[in-house]
Amino acid sequence: MNPVSPKLTTARYLARLPWLAVSAIVFGVLGFFVSSWFYAGVAVMVVLTAWQIWLIPQQVKRLGWLETSDELLITKGKLWHSFTVVPYGRIQFVDVTAGPLDRIFGMKKVQLHTASASSDSTIEGLPALEADTLRERLAEKARERMSGL
Repeated sequence: MNPVSPKLTTARYLARLPWLAVSAIVFGVLGFFVSSWFYAGVAVMVVLTAWQIWLIPQQVKRLGWLETSDELLITKGKLWHSFTVVPYGRIQFVDVTAGPLDRIFGMKKVQLHTASASSDSTIEGLPALEADTLRERLAEKARERMSGL
């Protein structure tokens, strides 16, 4: 499997951890001024932060994709592992998107749209150039397979 960019770990940290830190601070202030029971919220936020610090790199390590002659294979997940097989002939269109953090780190997300509404065919954290070339290859392979139908 082809790995995604390791910069995705940093981007996910920046997207998730500040919210936990702000929540811990709010619980700490409430614990100081209102009731000491709010310190339990601080403890919960600290545990959730430690959990995210461990989990995010594990998830990023397990994100991967592979092009075969007939389909695209996508694997993801540490705790709930999923393995998705997308035949090229089922691809209707391919989206490439990049949010603010993605652009800062030079990454993009490729999302495949198929006839199935429940398909989770996304590859996050691809280097920008690689995402664009993958989109072109997938679109071309999808056109080739669709013309035979």
